[in-house]
Order: sequence, then structure tokens, then C-alpha cells
Amino acid sequence: MWRYFTFFALGVIAVIALVCYGILGNAVLSQAKRRVRSVGGDMVEIIKGDVTANEILQIITDYSLSDGVDVFIFDADGKLEMPDMTLSEDKIAPVYEALTARIGEWEEDKTVEYNSRSGNRTTLNFAACVSLDGERYTMLVRFPVTHIAELVRRMELYLLIVGLGAGVIAFFISYSLANKLSEPLREISGTAQKLADGDYDVQFNSAQYAEIAKLSDTLNYMKDEIKKSEDFRKELVANVSHDLKTPLTMIKAYASMIKEISGNDPEKREKHLDVIIEEADRLTGLVNDILSTSKITAGLEQPNKKVFNLTELLYGVINKFSYLQETQGYSIMVDVEAELYTLADEEQIYQVVYNLISNAVNYTGEDKTIYISLRYNAEDKRINFAVRDTGKGIAEDELAHIWERYYRSKDSHLRPVKGTGLGLNIVKVILQKHGFNFGVKTNRSEGSTFYVDFPSA
Repeated sequence: MWRYFTFFALGVIAVIALVCYGILGNAVLSQAKRRVRSVGGDMVEIIKGDVTANEILQIITDYSLSDGVDVFIFDADGKLEMPDMTLSEDKIAPVYEALTARIGEWEEDKTVEYNSRSGNRTTLNFAACVSLDGERYTMLVRFPVTHIAELVRRMELYLLIVGLGAGVIAFFISYSLANKLSEPLREISGTAQKLADGDYDVQFNSAQYAEIAKLSDTLNYMKDEIKKSEDFRKELVANVSHDLKTPLTMIKAYASMIKEISGNDPEKREKHLDVIIEEADRLTGLVNDILSTSKITAGLEQPNKKVFNLTELLYGVINKFSYLQETQGYSIMVDVEAELYTLADEEQIYQVVYNLISNAVNYTGEDKTIYISLRYNAEDKRINFAVRDTGKGIAEDELAHIWERYYRSKDSHLRPVKGTGLGLNIVKVILQKHGFNFGVKTNRSEGSTFYVDFPSA
């Protein structure tokens, strides 16, 4: 970045210097040519006018003093008529020879412009053929530009010095700017390295530049998401390890009991086998939940939508929980309309309904009552499904987390809660893929109601 800034600044300075050199030299030379042409034209008009030789001589002297030009008037034989100054023949002769060579054949009012060099001396010349008192004369206006060229070179030197000074200043300014811009990037890079090493408490600090501030915010969001994933991973290991270890331990223990104690006692053996079967079912449910979550989240199971009888599906799920009514005293209060059809993936919706009812079973109150309703709403042509428990409800600060994987309410319950903490997350993922409206309404004294709006087909 520093090099780019420096090269850019030097490039701009170089372009400006080249333009200045070209413009300055050409502008000065063009101005000198215009002045010589103007003086020459004025002298031609003056000579044509009704003026005396002395007046012409005075005018020549004035031009010489004010504009720095030399005006010479030669007769037809090459003799210098004006101004009346003492110049040696060896100085006048080359001037006249060059003049006649440039102007060629004499023609009245003919003008010629040319440059001449003598050593290091450069001169601009304006020649004209004029008539004075019926005689032929040749006028020459000369303007030496050597001192102007020297002035231009001096100014170019000054420009070079200024350019070099500007380059040095640009060098340090670009260095400062590069440092100012790259410092937050270096800081972000260092913070990212700490994040890569597993420090999730780092914070990407915003900078005064909008783009870098946006990058910092994006990296902070990424860091939070990575931390969530890492927390999920740790929680998964903890939960799955616990949930797998407990039933496996129970299965092993009761299998040993059957082998060593109750193998010959049919009644005890039957009880021990029931425990083994129950724990095996628990393991199966855990594995199925984990597989379902992984497949749905990864997009491996896309909804296979078809029209099916939602009423029959709901009764089929409710029948799965009939053993709770028979063995544990649960009450399932049902308000279901007949022959309600919807368009969705039947297997996935079965899992949604099952998980919501299972969740209500886990968290209902001491009356062990669950309310299930399935009603058609003619106004918006939707089927409203709801499951309500009579438990303690959900705390306000937990509502945003209940749909997350492995999350369980911190509240203590009358009965131990079975499950993996994946049920509501599976519900969320499936319903989001279907695009159905769903949610929860809760009251700390009246329990919670989970609802889903299905399209009517």
C-alpha cells in the first residue's frame, strides 16, 4: 500500500512536471515570436507613414530600450542605414547575408520570419521589404532569446526541486496514510490468529473507516457463530455422552441381573427385560433424532410434498401416547375436526406433531393433562394445530432459545424430562423448509401452547 501511494504520487508529480516543462517553454517562445511579429508589423506601418528619418530612428531606439529588440534597415546594397551605430563590417555582413538568403527576391511588403543561431546565441528574426522615399529597403527585427531560454531552464530547475520536494513529502504522507490504513488490518489479522487458535473471547475492534468497520462487524458475527457451533459441539458431546451412557449402563446392568439373578424367575426376568427394551427404545430415539437433525440441516432431506389427511395423521400420533393414559394417568383432551387435508411431506409432519406432543408430555403440570386441537380457519383457509400443556410456562429470557439444538429449560420439573433436546429444533427446521407459520404462546402460570398453521388442501 505504501509503495502504491508513493508511485502514484511520484507519477502525478512527473506528469505535472512534464506538462509544465512543455507548456512553459512553448508559451515563452510563442510569446516572444508574437512580440517580434508585432514590432515588425508596427515598424512596417510606421515606415509607410509620413515620418522623417530622425523619427524612425527614435522609434527604433524606443523599441530597443522597452522591448529589447534590435531593428536594422538596410539599403539595396546591403549598407546599414538605421540605426546610426558603429558596427564593424564583419558583424553586419553575416547578418545581411542571412537576411538576403531568407528573404530571397525583394518584393514590396514581403515578410519572412526565421530563427538563427550563433554559438550559444539564439535569435528570433522578422524581415520585411519596405519602400522609403521611393527607395528599396530591407528591415530586420531581431530578438535574442538566449536569456529567456536561460530563464526557462532556471524555472525548470526550480520546478524539478519543487517536484523532488513534493515527492519526498508524498513519500512520508503515503507512509503515514499506509500505516494508518494498515494498522487496523494488522490488528484484525492478529485477532483472527487468536480466534484460529481457539480464543473465542476475542473482539474485532471497529475502525474509523466504514469498510474496515463493516469487516470487523462481519468477523465479530462470524466469531459469535463459530462460538455457538463450538458450544453446540461441546454440548452435543456432553448430552449425547450422557444420554448414551445412561441407557447403555442400564442395559448392561439389567442384562447381568437376568444372567445372574432373574434368569429362572419369569416375573423378575420380564420386568428386567422391559427395562432393557425401554432403554433400547430410548437409544433408538436418540440416534434417530440426531440423524434427522443432521440430514434436515444439511439439506439431504427435502420435503416431498403431497396431499394427505392431517386428521388421520394426528390421531395416529395420539394413539402412540395412549400407553401414558393407561399406565401413568395422563389425560389427552382432543378437539379435532374430521377430514382436514393439507399439502406437505407426510413423514416430516408426522415427526413435527409427534415432537410437539412429546414436548407437552414432558413439561405439562401435575394434573398430567394435554390439550390438542386441529381446527379449520375459513377466513384465511388455514388449518390451525395447537398443543397446550399445563406446566410452568417458559421464562421470557428462554423463549429465543427453546428452538436451539440441545437446549433444555433450566426450570425444575415434577418428573424427569426425557429426550435429547433436539425435538423442537427438528420441528423448527422442518417447518422452515415448508414455509409454515409456527410459534409458541406461554404464560408462567398457565403453561405453553405450541402452534402450527397448515395450508388447507
